[in-house]
Amino acid sequence: MKKQNAGDGTVIIKKYANRRLYNTETSSYITLDHLATMTREGRDFKVIDAKTEEDITHSVLTQIIMDEENRGQAMLPVGFLRQLIAMYGDSMQALVPGYLDASMENFRRNQAQFKSAVEGAFAHSPFAEIAKRNMAMFEAAAEAFKPVMPAAAAAAAANGTHGAGPGATKDDEIAALRAELSRLQEKVEKLG
Repeated sequence: MKKQNAGDGTVIIKKYANRRLYNTETSSYITLDHLATMTREGRDFKVIDAKTEEDITHSVLTQIIMDEENRGQAMLPVGFLRQLIAMYGDSMQALVPGYLDASMENFRRNQAQFKSAVEGAFAHSPFAEIAKRNMAMFEAAAEAFKPVMPAAAAAAAANGTHGAGPGATKDDEIAALRAELSRLQEKVEKLG
């Protein structure tokens, strides 16, 4: 029996009191490693507490990051973590998630441009195969940063209103970021 949210392709994962995770799409128990793989593959999922039906996706993703950080080479520098912790409770806290999402999206876009430039530079040389292998390793390392774009943001990007489409200028990107900043500032004012 397969279950998903109607029409959006989001896989529902249930977390039970015994800490087991159940994938309703495959009708099987999975681990945090499976969820990390799904994230790298761009699969959208939602983790809910089986008893309360509360959405606990955020805490599960945070646990995956902690597990990855503890396995070996840490990706998040101590300075960044200190700054992030210091932002909790700050008046600018509401702006941080949007800023981090935009920064990561810019990183991904720059990665794609870098890949194109490297492939073009080595296309007709004896180093072409080495460059391809190096780019594949670079892509695998950066895959952990792949954001899951919310439906609203995807629709805005498809309509060209986000400024992140191909051919978008820096002015378009700045305008999109200013609009997002204004929207977030309105939310902060409403909360106050």
